[in-house]
Amino acid sequence: MSFLSAGETRKQSSAPVSPLPTRPTSSSSDTAFAKANVPERSDLGLAGRRSRSGEILLGPNDPIPGAMEVKSSKPSHRRSGSVPVVYSGGSFSSGSTGGSGSSSSTSSSPASNVMPAGNICPSGKIVKTGMMTRSNARADVLGSGTGNYGHGSIVRGGAIASSRGSKSPETMVSNGMSSAVAKALSSMDPEEVKRIGNEHYRRGQFAEALKLYDRVISMCPDNAVCRSNRAAALTGLQRFGEAVTECEEALRLDPAFGRAHQRLASLLLRLGQVENARKHLFLVGPKPDPLELQKLQEVEKHLERSADARNVGDWKSMLSETNAAIADGADSSSVLMASKAEAHLRLHQLEEAELALSNASKLDSSSLPHSSAKFFGMLSNSYMYVVRAQVELAGGRFEDSVAAAEKARQIDPGNIEVLTLLNDIRIVSRSRASGNEFFNSGKFIEASLAYEEGLNHAPISNAILYSNRAACMSKLGQWEKSIQDCNEALRIQPNYTKALLRRAASFAELEQWNQAERDYEVLRKEMPGDTEVVEALSRVQIALRASRVKDVSDLKFSMEIKEIRGPEHFQAVITSPGVSVVHFTTAMNPNCEKITPFINTMCARYPSVKFLKVDMNTIPTLAKTENVRAIPTFKIYKDGAKVKEIINPNQQVLEYTLKHYT
Repeated sequence: MSFLSAGETRKQSSAPVSPLPTRPTSSSSDTAFAKANVPERSDLGLAGRRSRSGEILLGPNDPIPGAMEVKSSKPSHRRSGSVPVVYSGGSFSSGSTGGSGSSSSTSSSPASNVMPAGNICPSGKIVKTGMMTRSNARADVLGSGTGNYGHGSIVRGGAIASSRGSKSPETMVSNGMSSAVAKALSSMDPEEVKRIGNEHYRRGQFAEALKLYDRVISMCPDNAVCRSNRAAALTGLQRFGEAVTECEEALRLDPAFGRAHQRLASLLLRLGQVENARKHLFLVGPKPDPLELQKLQEVEKHLERSADARNVGDWKSMLSETNAAIADGADSSSVLMASKAEAHLRLHQLEEAELALSNASKLDSSSLPHSSAKFFGMLSNSYMYVVRAQVELAGGRFEDSVAAAEKARQIDPGNIEVLTLLNDIRIVSRSRASGNEFFNSGKFIEASLAYEEGLNHAPISNAILYSNRAACMSKLGQWEKSIQDCNEALRIQPNYTKALLRRAASFAELEQWNQAERDYEVLRKEMPGDTEVVEALSRVQIALRASRVKDVSDLKFSMEIKEIRGPEHFQAVITSPGVSVVHFTTAMNPNCEKITPFINTMCARYPSVKFLKVDMNTIPTLAKTENVRAIPTFKIYKDGAKVKEIINPNQQVLEYTLKHYT
């Protein structure tokens, strides 16, 4: 086998499925994402010619390294994928094994019985410069070493020198590993290990593929293709930060490695790092992949629009553009998830903001943007803490909010927006603490002033401070102001039950029973097991019924018809319990004058019935609302519902109807 160091020539194929073409073209049927995430085959044992892009161009008769075993045209020969290591002119190359599966070196090689005496170092040099010749040379095997190739010993006769930490296949199988993976991990043939790793990758078994690629790297740590393959497996496991590191290591070993540039560009785009993604995408070749370029341009467009919307406070547009950027390619960006959280928060959608921030924290922690990357004018990592500080503040976790803002300042100490946010959050936190102390001491005026100071410095409207000030107003008996602050708190956070409780109590204090009943009904549904809410609702409903009876009793009914004063008075009477008879009339109408004495008689005969009169000339709007088209008209109501309407009745019909409903 020939183990190549960083400066040596190698050839590559594009994927474990098919050999790499001479030059990549945009007409391939594979998608750009697939191109960027399929492991390559490296030539760990063969030398070749390097193209301008840093890839190795295979000759027409060269074998495909890493491919499955192919039978030769001669039955007695086949290619095994590995060849003995020989020394030629101060470097290692592949010796000829004969047959159709043999590989020829680009330089002349001495006879295969010339062996290096000593150890192979990672640099590819020989510690001991002496050479020895033996007529009947046996195959030499490289010891497994302790992680880097060349740390083991050359052992005669095919024996492998033992190394620290090595495990037998039987031990690995007993630990839950498949026999094929265990056998491959104990193999000393990097081509064979890589081939099996590629098979697992194609089947979507990324964890097994990663173990096998790790084994290959332990034998060939300076091979860029192995690093790129490992990045592909890490990407399949959603470990994007580690995948980026592996791509960067591959490019350190081979700065002209086009596939690593393309894979890194795809990863950076998914992480939302569009500037770095663009740089590596254009390093792939003269013309970047058109599909990848289109995705990059779409994400850039949405990010630019999102920034513009944030600058003018258009939070709906900011949320829409952020979601579009995520959908178009930046699907694993913690910074974009934080941007989404900020937009939700500004739209008073606290639960959605907390969910988005939680999703951002669940992403691979190593995939956070580089410390130098900027987002919305501040360092990306600092922006993450800026959003967290605001979400914590809105949720009432004031100390956590201060800690997050201080962390943002540590990361980006010179940013004005970060410094302003930190100062404001500190003032809000202190004001809230002072307000609580005053409130607990019974100093409600001082407490309300402290909460007001916090509201004046809050970076966004704070429902908790409004609710706390409402509590002060209720203690001071200023029920209208308490209701106003509760309204503000509920506008910011509609499901804030504490503010709803305080508003319901304030409505009850003002004897606005309808509004109080409405709030307590909502609370009963949201807090079904709360006995205090149920009792408060019951008291309000009793008071509401009593108020209706009181409104009726205020009419001071006697044995005569009472005149309705207006629409509200009319509604209060007809919605009260019992039977009400309403006479719609006008002055100087002979029919109305004729029936009026009989109505007075009915008042004495049926004292439990409320007899009312509506002068259509005095209250024309009520006549129009009740759709009265002729006079005299009588309408009968029972427990708030209209049950009968009679136009110009005679005395017998009117009394019969009244008896029926009483």
